Amino acid sequence: MSGAGRAERKQVLLRLDPQVYEALARWAGAELRSTNAQIEYLLRKALADAGRLPANPAPIPPRGRPRKLPPS
Repeated sequence: MSGAGRAERKQVLLRLDPQVYEALARWAGAELRSTNAQIEYLLRKALADAGRLPANPAPIPPRGRPRKLPPS
């Protein structure tokens, strides 16, 4: 668990054709997402459409910088 009480996010290495990556990056930019967030969004949508999305996946983290925690 991280300090915010959420499970650590998995990291994966993904190899993409450069043209596919560029198209994905443009699409992400048009929707004001990072390329990584766009990939996760599309994977979750595909899983949901196929009926394979887990019942209670953690929410996609909010956009922008994490909020600063008040001093302890």
